[in-house]
Amino acid sequence: MEGFGLVLIIVLGVLFVIFATAKFNLHPFLSLLISAFAIGILSGMPLNEVVEAVNGGFGGLMGGIGLVIVFGTIIGVILENSGAALRMAEVVLRIVGEKRPQLAMSAIGSIVSIPVFCDSGYVILSSLKKALANKTKVTVASMAIALSTGLFATHTLVPPTPGPIAAAGNIGAQNYLGTVILFGIIVAVPAILMGYIWAIKAGQNIHISNKEDDHLYDYDEVVSSFGDMPSATKSFAPILVPILLIAFSSIITFAGWEGAIFSFFLFLGSPVVALLVGVLIAFTLLPKYDEETLTKWVGIGIKESAPILLITGAGGAFGSVISSTSIADLIKGIAGNEVAIGAVFIFIPFIIAAALKSAQGSSTAAIVITSTLIAPLLPQIGIEGAVPLSLVVMAVGAGAMVVSHVNDSYFWVVKEFSGMSITQAYKAQTMGTLLQGLTAIVVTSILWFILV
Repeated sequence: MEGFGLVLIIVLGVLFVIFATAKFNLHPFLSLLISAFAIGILSGMPLNEVVEAVNGGFGGLMGGIGLVIVFGTIIGVILENSGAALRMAEVVLRIVGEKRPQLAMSAIGSIVSIPVFCDSGYVILSSLKKALANKTKVTVASMAIALSTGLFATHTLVPPTPGPIAAAGNIGAQNYLGTVILFGIIVAVPAILMGYIWAIKAGQNIHISNKEDDHLYDYDEVVSSFGDMPSATKSFAPILVPILLIAFSSIITFAGWEGAIFSFFLFLGSPVVALLVGVLIAFTLLPKYDEETLTKWVGIGIKESAPILLITGAGGAFGSVISSTSIADLIKGIAGNEVAIGAVFIFIPFIIAAALKSAQGSSTAAIVITSTLIAPLLPQIGIEGAVPLSLVVMAVGAGAMVVSHVNDSYFWVVKEFSGMSITQAYKAQTMGTLLQGLTAIVVTSILWFILV
């Protein structure tokens, strides 16, 4: 099948994924696979080629990015369970200062959420947030907004968070992960600051009755209750060392340096090796070496990575089937239009991701599905190389922020652990994430216009 009929089949396939996940709560893994098979069959592909495309897409993507996701998740679990995430929070608080408590919480959230899922990060830091609010005499709501938006920005934009890593793998940017990290930080900073501004503006007008809990959140008691935490150096190392290795590898490649020492650092800077180094460094945070830590903690990391791996693999299969149809010929015709490759293009993945996020709730699923859908389009319209592909990942991540509401588990975590009503949570969390997503796409589009 060709032309309008093929486009209609693909559009219906995408709508099925959205409807099945949002309306019937079908897991994105199954909805993507079912849609992949349906698109392949209805488009007229030979049945054996449909199977080959599904298998090839699933396995090919897992081979490139699967271990990176697993290692990143294991690092996050160890940082969470060892107390290292709390140590990082305490260090940032000392640096930023208690006179700017909302800014401190935004910074704390943005750092902790790079390796730790934002839901878990919010739960871990909830008592610290309330204790600091009590000590500095600011509203709990303002601290809640600052923490939640800080966590959310890096969760959707900065590797080694699984969503952005999966997006990079889907669109063929896994070899440019250093550049993706760089632009992730550049785009995340304005989004974090927007969340901070919203925390101050909206948070001061949201009053949560928690007087009966004040005695539970004495700042000094909360900090001391964490017990013996790892040192700051050991706590930050599992995140910083892999990022630095990947960044240095990107510099070596860009500069064209050669020699045995540079080859060795290229090896260390490959994402799989760099994250494995991060895991080995994270082992120094373990309070003891026994079945509890070496088996159960690592097992939790593997278990938490499984849904992301499955969704990412299914997304690869979905994209592979679409690429195997004659849609490529149609895209080549569209690519002749300069508007399609101009600054306007960067809004396409943003809109798709925003629609998916709003419809089914999961930012990670929105990132994976969107990057899968646009992947076949990119080479046809000449989008390739480190900077353009990195900015596409940013556009997808920006869309996956818009918006966190009642179908998002993170919305309920923020609401329940802050004590806000649903109406208050809509004003705080939903509006905050909307402003963050719009800020991120504006920054991304400006960078696209300047650099691409």
